[in-house]
Amino acid sequence: MILSRLKTGVFSLALVSLLALLATASGASAGVRLNGFDFGAYPSVGATVVTSAPSARPPKLLENGRPVVGLQALNLGRCKNVVLALDTSRSMAGRPLAEAAAAATAFVASKPACDRIALVTFGQRAAQQGPFSSATIDADNALRTVAIGANSGTALWDAVDLSARVLASQPGGRVVLLLTDGDDVGSRTSETDALSSLHRAGAIAYPIGFGSKADTSGLKRLATETGGTYHSAASSKTLTAIYSSIARELRRTWRLSYLTAARPGDKLELKASVGRLGSAQESVTVPETGGSSSGGSKTSPLLPDPLYGKLGDVVFTLLAGLLMLAAGVLLASTLRGSWLKRRLAPHINSTRRASTRRTGRERLEVLNGVFRATENAFGQRRQWRNLHLLLERADLPLRTVEFAWLLIGSSFALGLLAAIAGGSSLVILAMFLIGGFVPYLFVWFKAKRRIRAFEDQLPDLLITMAASLKAGHSFKQGIQSVVDEGQEPAAKELRRVITDTQLGRPMEEALHETAERIGSKNFAFVITAVNIQRQVGGSLAGLFDMVADTVRDRQQFARKIRSLTAMGRMSAYVLIGLPFFIALAITVLNPTYMDPLYHSHTGHMLMIFGVTMMAFGSLLLQKIVSFKG
Repeated sequence: MILSRLKTGVFSLALVSLLALLATASGASAGVRLNGFDFGAYPSVGATVVTSAPSARPPKLLENGRPVVGLQALNLGRCKNVVLALDTSRSMAGRPLAEAAAAATAFVASKPACDRIALVTFGQRAAQQGPFSSATIDADNALRTVAIGANSGTALWDAVDLSARVLASQPGGRVVLLLTDGDDVGSRTSETDALSSLHRAGAIAYPIGFGSKADTSGLKRLATETGGTYHSAASSKTLTAIYSSIARELRRTWRLSYLTAARPGDKLELKASVGRLGSAQESVTVPETGGSSSGGSKTSPLLPDPLYGKLGDVVFTLLAGLLMLAAGVLLASTLRGSWLKRRLAPHINSTRRASTRRTGRERLEVLNGVFRATENAFGQRRQWRNLHLLLERADLPLRTVEFAWLLIGSSFALGLLAAIAGGSSLVILAMFLIGGFVPYLFVWFKAKRRIRAFEDQLPDLLITMAASLKAGHSFKQGIQSVVDEGQEPAAKELRRVITDTQLGRPMEEALHETAERIGSKNFAFVITAVNIQRQVGGSLAGLFDMVADTVRDRQQFARKIRSLTAMGRMSAYVLIGLPFFIALAITVLNPTYMDPLYHSHTGHMLMIFGVTMMAFGSLLLQKIVSFKG
């Protein structure tokens, strides 16, 4: 029995040791590498993260201990654009070129289905051999027909520059696999300019030095500054293994970019972490030129270079001071009136205690200075009056200036949320427009619904007034009878007419303003008939009966048209919504299938053309089924 227990204990100890060994091995294999820092598009910073195992979770990046702003992470193991740059100089003639093409063909065969490949060859000159394609047969055909150049020369940096330029127009990840067996001979582009082109394109380079005559220092610099890896091939037999190792590394590579607030010369502590795989930390310094470490890139094209130095500090400090001064002036003009009210309140309101709670309207008094300045600047414009008329038709308790600032605030709020979420410039602009459009659309729909309700009440309103006139009441008493019935919105609008006439305003002006405020063409037609009758005389009750019948017939005819065209309109709604539904469904089910549509110039043009044609067709259908008799 003791022996049995001893065996059990030894077995348990061995099992624990084995598990600990496996955990140690697993922990040893886990790791993260952070390199390839790119300041070529400053203030945008690029970096490459390579993990020990493929990770579907994007890395987290900290700059000086804080999460970075606008982080964009591209998984190069999923979908990317790859340029195979192949040296076709005369020194590659024969077996070296054949085996290099064979190794590249094996790389193409093992690529993910959504990867897009293009071939660039360089001898005396660099040239692209066909467009990007995700079909392996296209790259195979290009590699099968590759041939040695007729003239001597190795335009290495021209090939790098050409690869960067063709990649810059492609969406998604960008990778250059370059193979050469010699030094640069005959390039028109310098090494620095070629590196700058790669930085602007955000591409990663994986150079392969083939043989002993390759430009090792230049190729290593190319890999180091872009986040790739340099490989040396002593013979053509190792090329297939090198291409396979690059393919495996790409499956574990993420390309990161974000916006930094650091100035040229500042030191950054960057830390990348990928879940349980670990983290890596590196210290880098923003180049004084605001560009890449090669020194060939300039600052952002949005602002002149001097504004990134001390002159820029002075200019932006003055702008900030002017903004603060303007805010102080507005605040002072706002508080002046409230200070006077507080000083006079104990003398004119001593018998009544002020309420401890302020209403929403009272809280907005702080912004009176801003509101007053806005009204003075835009109050006389036609668009401002149209906005005021829309609010009145919607019957909302908002001033025009309050609604205008609500639209501005909503736009900036959604735009800011999109920026914080790391959206692209197009997404931020779209959210900015949506933020201002949605409140306006809500008010517009509310106004249309209120006008429609008034139109439906109009025949009964006219019959009620005609009955009042037949009973011997005056026109004003007839309007009062409609107000007493209390059917909204007619009662509220006609109550304003009674109030205006009681204040001394002529009945014709009050009715004309009401018709303009409501926006009902039928009611405007009624008011025109009333004004003519009041001038020439006649039976107003009979006129109301006739107009009520006419309005009712018009409404019945419009409803009949809507019923007859209901099937056609529903078909139009389905046909217009179907492309959007299918696009959304395919995007959810197979995102890579829709990538060319979303991330290529041709796809963007197709989407714009399709939306334009659908909008044009919708306008035609709306014109056909609309009734304005």
